[in-house]
Amino acid sequence: MARHLITSAIPYINGIKHLGNLVGSQLPADLYARYLRGRGHDVLFLCATDEHGTPAELAAAKAGQPVADYCAEMHAVQAGIARGFGLSFDHFGRSSSPQNARLTQYFAGRLNDQGLIREVTEEQVYSVTDGRFLPDRYIEGTCPNCGFESARGDQCDNCTKQLDPTDLINPHSTISGATDLEVRPTKHLYLEQSKLKGKLADWIDSKGDWPILTTSIAKKWLNDGDGLQDRGITRDLHWGVPVQDGDKPWPGMEGKVFYVWFDAPIEYIACAQEWVDAGKGSNWESWWRTDKGADDVRYTQFMGKDNVPFHTLSFPVTIMGADDNWKLVDYIKSFNYLNYDGGQFSTSRGRGVFMDQALEILPADYWRWWLLSHAPESSDAEFTWESFTQDVNKDLADVLGNFVSRITKFCRAKFGDAVPAGGEEGGAEAALTEELTRRLKTYESHMDAIEVRKAAAELRAIWVAGNEYLQATAPWTTFKTDPDQAAAQVRIGLNLVRLYAILSAPFIPEAARAMRDAMKVDHAAWPDDIATSLHALPAGHAFDVPENLFRKITEAERDDWAARFAGVRT
Repeated sequence: MARHLITSAIPYINGIKHLGNLVGSQLPADLYARYLRGRGHDVLFLCATDEHGTPAELAAAKAGQPVADYCAEMHAVQAGIARGFGLSFDHFGRSSSPQNARLTQYFAGRLNDQGLIREVTEEQVYSVTDGRFLPDRYIEGTCPNCGFESARGDQCDNCTKQLDPTDLINPHSTISGATDLEVRPTKHLYLEQSKLKGKLADWIDSKGDWPILTTSIAKKWLNDGDGLQDRGITRDLHWGVPVQDGDKPWPGMEGKVFYVWFDAPIEYIACAQEWVDAGKGSNWESWWRTDKGADDVRYTQFMGKDNVPFHTLSFPVTIMGADDNWKLVDYIKSFNYLNYDGGQFSTSRGRGVFMDQALEILPADYWRWWLLSHAPESSDAEFTWESFTQDVNKDLADVLGNFVSRITKFCRAKFGDAVPAGGEEGGAEAALTEELTRRLKTYESHMDAIEVRKAAAELRAIWVAGNEYLQATAPWTTFKTDPDQAAAQVRIGLNLVRLYAILSAPFIPEAARAMRDAMKVDHAAWPDDIATSLHALPAGHAFDVPENLFRKITEAERDDWAARFAGVRT
């Protein structure tokens, strides 16, 4: 048994996430965690909400709530939706937790002690009316490039040009609408990442098993242009972790907070402390500190490609720079984008299907299967209602659901509600055992390598093998002339239902539970031997005929949903 630490990129607090966010981090992380638990490994699976920074303040203001209340409410909403999708986090924490504040301040102090923090005076826009410095996203105006009148101080959403606030024509504060803006000096702390460029490059080079997507992005940011840059880690905001040097005040930094991209990754560690403090576990340091037992932990992170630079550069610099026996990531599984029906999913623009909406129209397993079997690993993928309907109906209803329904209903009709006795097995059963043995090894190898789409394809092939066995042996025909032989075939079919419940659980946990319950199996270990698994349920073992595992999506539903989600969510 190995120990596996798994983290998903933590979702931002400002609203409910869309399906592209889900498949880019949380869902494949859950797939891997469920698989490893099924294989008997010790797993700690952590995630949290990312609650600091400008967007949280803007979202709270738009909702008319104090930012702390807004974040607490949205954390509860996101946690509930995560449960709805069957995401099996050991703990779903909050970056605004006291544990994360203390740990962030600790890391800042350690980095300062190592000579990796310097103070920098820079120019920033100040609103006289608001009485505060304005982050770039708090400033809007007309884009000097395309004339778009709602360009932000960091980027124009219309033409995508990168901007500075001073580039905008007729800029104004998004807080008050005030135009009395001035450029004033302000002092901030910078993390001197450039000092660790060589060490970071050697570390990235040592990760030869990382996906090409991960390493290519990391090396591009490390080497292109001016290379790894020193980075500001503080902001003139009210909402965030107060700037301190460990547990001591930081002179000159009064009223400032740490930049959200400094404290957010540290929440991965703090989340383990929250897990212990919530009474769910013990000895969190044994997962995170190499001097406390974490040497035998394999740490895997899951994220979309936009998050790769922070997780391959900035967060590792924080860990390395602190020089205090903290665990570095072993493997980063990154994903391209899932696009929506000819365009992009977008949280800020409300475009696409969002997680709460998805659960309103279909159970989680429908979405889990389609998203994972189309995971954007080697390139961007696209969600269309046509593809979703076709694949769900074919894979889940026609292949898996139909198999379970046929074999259980036939057995009940001809033999009763228990596994039948009698009959001899022959060549068909031997061929099935051989095929499933080979496919199981392939399935496991893809899951071990976190090759999500390949694993889904192999699981589907395992389901298909059962259908082909039933078609070839046709127990409903055999029964007419040789009931004992039909009993042997049915017995194999019922044991396949049990086997499918085990192997399918990482992808479709609710359907797997329904199959397991129908076979009246409380706990089923991962199969070591297919031949043994195909005889795990003995003659006389009772079973139930389950409700249809999956219903088909109708053309009318497909068209209705396509029309319903064609616009923009407000």
